[in-house]
Amino acid sequence: MISTAGTVGKWKAMARPSLPSSLDSTLPGISREVLSVSMEPKYQCQQCKEILRKPFQAQCGHRFCVFCFKQLTSSGPIPCEACRAEGIFEEATSVLNIEVAFPDNAARREIDSLPAKCPNDGCSWSGTLKEYEGQHEGRCDFERVKCEACQALILVSEKDRHNERECEARTLNCKYCKVTFNFKEIKAHDEICQKFPMQCKDCGKKKIPREKFQEHIKSCAKSKSACQFSEIGCRAVVDNGKQQEHEQTSVTEHLRLMLAVLSSVRLRTERTGEWHEDSGLGLYRGPEDASPAGAHAAGHNAGRGGGPGVQQKVTALENIVCVLNREVERSALTLEALSRQHRLDQEKIENLSNKVRQLERTLTMRDLQLAESEQSLRELQFCTYDGVFIWKIADFSRRRQDAVGGRAPAMFSPAFYSSKYGYKMCLRLYLNGDGTGRGTHLSLFFVVMRGKYDALLKWPFSQKVTLMLLDQNNREHIIDAFRPDVSSTSFQRPISEMNIASGCPLFCPLAKLAGKSSYLRDDTIFIKAIVDLTGL
Repeated sequence: MISTAGTVGKWKAMARPSLPSSLDSTLPGISREVLSVSMEPKYQCQQCKEILRKPFQAQCGHRFCVFCFKQLTSSGPIPCEACRAEGIFEEATSVLNIEVAFPDNAARREIDSLPAKCPNDGCSWSGTLKEYEGQHEGRCDFERVKCEACQALILVSEKDRHNERECEARTLNCKYCKVTFNFKEIKAHDEICQKFPMQCKDCGKKKIPREKFQEHIKSCAKSKSACQFSEIGCRAVVDNGKQQEHEQTSVTEHLRLMLAVLSSVRLRTERTGEWHEDSGLGLYRGPEDASPAGAHAAGHNAGRGGGPGVQQKVTALENIVCVLNREVERSALTLEALSRQHRLDQEKIENLSNKVRQLERTLTMRDLQLAESEQSLRELQFCTYDGVFIWKIADFSRRRQDAVGGRAPAMFSPAFYSSKYGYKMCLRLYLNGDGTGRGTHLSLFFVVMRGKYDALLKWPFSQKVTLMLLDQNNREHIIDAFRPDVSSTSFQRPISEMNIASGCPLFCPLAKLAGKSSYLRDDTIFIKAIVDLTGL
């Protein structure tokens, strides 16, 4: 068995210069399915087992994708596992070391000339592997990717629409109570949302929050309820707002009903006892309080015969009704006076409420104007008008932890412009990566924003964009550039505040910011964007 423990430390002590930016790549090998012919073993990456992308040859002769080689040697020189697998391991040469490895341009030219076809169903594209990598890869409208939320396979060209409108697992915020819930639960949430607007069937009033609907029903002027004299026979069912009017206009009817009830009570008591006159009022006396048997019988017989005693009792009842009638009339006059005073008070309250609402609207407008002024001041402080923008991001460690914890996964730069009356743009940065770069890379995206002079500009946006992470030693910046896909919605004229971001999910490996990195100094990084103004 060959022991390499003694030499690993020596290999890791060797210098590890970075690759030239022209050979840098953020993608592993090209899928075998792309080839129109069988793949020869010499075109296979020894790490990812796919077609070599920008092939790099180690000193042992094995070839790797530049991306795979960078990952293998990110911590220093290591033994070549391919040599071991083939049984040709030699301690002196079977070492993967970036210092002695070199780009295999001969193999690259051979690979570039291989015939290729698009592996996506429905796409008829064909050409050379070089044309596939430079013109078609990642741009095919028939490419399918898995939705991270619902796991459904969707076309790349429909990803934005799917995420915004079709994904069954997308999350929504209730526009009434602001609670976050899954799209599938929208109907169930509407049934229990306390802020959900409801409509009163009686008065037609709309947008009544569910939490206040029962309170509205009780006070609704159009809601009907039975008259409070229903217990003595009034069958009227009137609107809540007209109860007082009904009581005032039906006093006579209510008194008639009261008289009928009193008469019924009198007849029932005559059957079980007798009436006793006391101070001119007919009061009921029970059998136990009656006079001796003979007198009781005589008096009872006289009453049943319609004698003067009965007439006096009826007169007493009529007097009682007259007294009650006068009391009702006095109460009605008092109620009318109170109603007039109440209407005056309500008018005063309404006037004061209108003034308060007017003041609130004025304060709201002032707050909006102040917020707009502050936003304009911030934009003027940082914005540029020549298509070149440098974004200083301080407190990097804290912001990165917020991104890892999901509290603030993305951050936007201040706006900058291609000219004073040109395109308005900004950058969007994911400090813990996004999509394929989540957890492993910084993801940097370019965003076209809605500007004041968009009507005068050429659309879609087609200027070349260069994104850079600046080396604070000013030696080797990390650079990525792209020319916009003019068919993408990301580069059409914005109809909202900003378009969907487009850029580089694998912009910079997070490993490059670890330790004493020249890109991260004093907990600060600098990102630069350059928009090519040619043709503007």
